[in-house]
Amino acid sequence: MTKIEIDAIDRRILAILQENGRLSNQEIAERVNLSPSPCLRRIRRLEESGVIRGYVALLAPQKLGLDLLAYVSVRLEKRGGPLPSMPAAGGPGSPARAGATHAELFRAAVQAWPEVVACHAMTGDMDYLLRVQVEDMAHFSRFMREQLLHHPSVIDVKTSFSLETFKETTALPIP
Repeated sequence: MTKIEIDAIDRRILAILQENGRLSNQEIAERVNLSPSPCLRRIRRLEESGVIRGYVALLAPQKLGLDLLAYVSVRLEKRGGPLPSMPAAGGPGSPARAGATHAELFRAAVQAWPEVVACHAMTGDMDYLLRVQVEDMAHFSRFMREQLLHHPSVIDVKTSFSLETFKETTALPIP
């Protein structure tokens, strides 16, 4: 992936948008001391280059009844190459590709699990780290039994539960 060249004005625009993505182009232009047209051109360039991936509403999980946050480390089966065609790993309606590897099957299944809000491939003893947001321990237990531990490629999991969140941001440090 190619790094995009950005200048000081682009950095200020990005910082403003990370703080409040609902500001109008006029408001952003005023804050960075540009007229609206060049400001909009810069924002469009940042969008088209992929620096700005999209705009979203950030939801409060607890207000939606999603009170339990777990981090689950997952280790997959390593042996063998492609697997024979098998039942859908992600549940009904999500096809498993004939000849897919354990990692490919797992990655496809994760896409179908709404409880998994983030998944990262990792170095070290475990292969993946999942961030799982659920209602309560009963919901988590169902997810583990019916989805994660039921997956044919999963051979080990380790779970840690969040007791308290005292920092969480979507804002990136802009170099």
